[in-house]
Amino acid sequence: MSRPRFLADHDLNEHGLLRREPAVEVVRVRDVGLDGRPDAEILEFAAAQRMLVISHDVNTMPAEAYARMEAGRSMPGLLMAQQSQPIAPVIESLVIIWSASEMEEWEGNVWFLPL
Repeated sequence: MSRPRFLADHDLNEHGLLRREPAVEVVRVRDVGLDGRPDAEILEFAAAQRMLVISHDVNTMPAEAYARMEAGRSMPGLLMAQQSQPIAPVIESLVIIWSASEMEEWEGNVWFLPL
């Protein structure tokens, strides 16, 4: 069992999360050469690296995650945060996920934040 690690999609501001809990591991898609890449590639990278994806892309990312699962492919977890949501409850949800769950619990799940 392992603590969750996060892959922040291109439009997500992870700084608030890191200010709240500096020990959280957050990798940005732009830092791994995936900025602007299709959702399928981001989910593939996350599956290979065993990371939860955090995204604002509510219009396409969940559909891609469900398609991936229907095809029998690994999907380590997707956390969606609508841009219209206040950021503080989203950050608190991410801290709770990081501190009180195991990475394996999120396999095959799509959740909308805040919890």
